[in-house]
Amino acid sequence: MSLPSEIDLKLLVQHIKLTAKALGFQQVGIADVDLSQHHQNLDSWLAKGYHGEMDYLSRNLDLRKHPEQLHQGTRRVISVRMDYLPEDAKFAQSLSNSQQAYISRYALGRDYHKLMRKRLNQLGKAINQYCERQLNMRPFVDSAPVLERQLATKAGLGWTGKHSLIINQDAGSWFFLGELFIDLPLPTDQAVEQQCGDCVACITICPTQAIVAPYQVDARRCISYLTIEYAGVIDEELRPLMGNRIYGCDDCQLTCPWNRYAQLTQEADFATREQLDQPGLLTLFAWTEAEFLSKTEGSPIRRIGYQQWIRNLAIALGNASYSEQALQQLKDKQDVGEIAQLHIQWAISQQQNKAATASRKTARLIRIVEKGLSRDA
Repeated sequence: MSLPSEIDLKLLVQHIKLTAKALGFQQVGIADVDLSQHHQNLDSWLAKGYHGEMDYLSRNLDLRKHPEQLHQGTRRVISVRMDYLPEDAKFAQSLSNSQQAYISRYALGRDYHKLMRKRLNQLGKAINQYCERQLNMRPFVDSAPVLERQLATKAGLGWTGKHSLIINQDAGSWFFLGELFIDLPLPTDQAVEQQCGDCVACITICPTQAIVAPYQVDARRCISYLTIEYAGVIDEELRPLMGNRIYGCDDCQLTCPWNRYAQLTQEADFATREQLDQPGLLTLFAWTEAEFLSKTEGSPIRRIGYQQWIRNLAIALGNASYSEQALQQLKDKQDVGEIAQLHIQWAISQQQNKAATASRKTARLIRIVEKGLSRDA
C-alpha cells in the first residue's frame, strides 16, 4: 500500500511510541515479520513433545511462523510491554507458609487480555487519525497463533532468558506482551544482546526441573502448565514438588538477578484482589462452584474451571503440614468430579501419613520423658 507523501514514517514511529506510553504501555518496539531464524527451534521443541497437551501450539504452524499470513497485508508488528508486578507481592511469605495458597503474581488482579486489547485498539485509532486514513491493523494479546516472545525480541523489548521468558535490562521479566499487526513499512528497532551470561539460577531453582536445557522448557513438568493448561491427572511424582502453588509458578522469575530492576505496575486493575491476598488453602477449598465463579469473575483464574481449581488445591493440602481441619475438609468434599476426587484421596492419604508420623514422634517423646522421670525417681 502507499501512504500520502506527507507522512514521514520516522515521525509516525515517534508518534506511535509516545501514544502507546500515554496509553499505559511501558515499552514499544517495532519488528519485521521474518521469523525464519526461529522456525527450527520451534519445530524441534514440538517434535520432542515439550508442549504437552497444548495441541493448539502445533496447529496453524504456517500462520505462527508467518505473521503476514495470519493477518493478510501485515508488514510490521508493533510489540508492546505492560508491567504487571503488584505492590507488596509477598512472595516469600506465601511460598514459605504451607497453609497458604501461592498464586502466580500475574493472576492476582483482573485479566489482562481485554485491558491490553482495548489499549491496542486505541493505539490503532490514534495511528489512523495521524495518517488520516483507515489502515489495515489487528491487535493480538495471547489470543492467536502468534510467536509473541520472538517478535518482542526482534522489536528490542528484551532478550530470551534461559527460562524462555523475555527479560528487559531495566524492567526484569514481570510484564505482559501484546502486538498490533500493521500494513505499514515502519522503521524497525534493533534486537538487544542476550545478557544471561553463565547464570543458570532459573534452571537450578525450578521445583520440577522443567527447564531441561537453557532456553528449553518441558511444559509437561512445568507447574504453570500443570496447574493452568493441563486438566488431567497429575503424576504422583510431581505432586509433592508443587508445594502450595495452586495457579502458576514464579520461581524462575523470583531467582532471576535481572528482576531486581522490575517495575511495579501502574495499572489499578492489576492490583491484588482482597480474596487473593495471601489466602488460606482451606478458605479457597471451601468455595462452592458458585462462589468460585463469583469470586474469580474478571480474573484469569476463572478459565481453569472449578474442578481443576479443586484438584490444584487438593495437591497443595496434601503437601501442607498436618491439620485435623484439613483432613476433615478433604473427607467432606463431595461436589467434585472424578479427577478432582482422585487428587483429594491422595491428599487424604498424605495428611493421614503425616498424622501417623506426628503420633509416632509424640509417643517417642513421651517415652523419653517418662524414662527420664523414672531415673530421677
